[in-house]
Amino acid sequence: MGTSQFSRGTSVEGEGGGRYVGDLGEQWNCPIVPQGGIVAATVARAMQAELREPAQTLRSLNAVFASQVRHGPVEIEVTVVRRGRSVSQLSASLHNPGAPAGLVALAVFGAQREGFTFTDAEPPDGVQPPLECPSFRDPAPDEFEEDRLPFNFWEHVEGRPTLGHAPWEDYEPTSSLRASWYRFDDPPRADDGTWDPLALLALCDTMPGAVGERLGAQDRRRRWLPPSADLTVHVLGEARSEWVLAVNRARHAGDGYASADMELWDVDDGAPRLVAYGTQTMVFSFPK
Repeated sequence: MGTSQFSRGTSVEGEGGGRYVGDLGEQWNCPIVPQGGIVAATVARAMQAELREPAQTLRSLNAVFASQVRHGPVEIEVTVVRRGRSVSQLSASLHNPGAPAGLVALAVFGAQREGFTFTDAEPPDGVQPPLECPSFRDPAPDEFEEDRLPFNFWEHVEGRPTLGHAPWEDYEPTSSLRASWYRFDDPPRADDGTWDPLALLALCDTMPGAVGERLGAQDRRRRWLPPSADLTVHVLGEARSEWVLAVNRARHAGDGYASADMELWDVDDGAPRLVAYGTQTMVFSFPK
């Protein structure tokens, strides 16, 4: 879909028999390997190509990260578990050449069907318009010393926080709730103005900040990384606006793991619309 940087970065080439190849660019690293949502979008792209049913769009994807997937060439094997008239299921695995494991995914693709329509959720209060919010790219205060690895992903996706606290703020943590506006510098849009739905996978995989919000100053005492154990995304609608609102919570942390979720809202034309919901289990890692 389209020629955006995201579309090129998640593109695949078929080799027949359900086999595909791709190349994950270092520009999507987050921080030392490609962001998990980018990897998930790449495997979903291969599933989409293997299904060859344009009316059946991605409805749900569950990915398990069995091993790191590094930037560079990747190999993908796709199996159509069941091809239905309106709903189909596929499985796939993605890994670097020669690697014994990588990402394993199951997905549901489906066409529009008769049913009920409602959204039993709403964005939180206190959200400010994106251009009234600071940017992740703004410089930190001079007195703030941050020792963190660079995240190339954020050089191509801009974030503007509207709920939550900056890393240099002193506050008493009471909640993990945070919200940010996201947009791609090179928007992945179709000719009709809708977003590539696979781009929502990448934006959903930005949940660790909720853990940091709940920890407060504890987050700054030790360097930690949150590699994903899994990622599940439900694609619920079409995004059209320049910015999407990402609402993020970490429901529980314990035993070296955390459970978090993400809502993506399109708010461009009137009432907010929930366009994606994601959840994941992350693992705490403490680099020496």
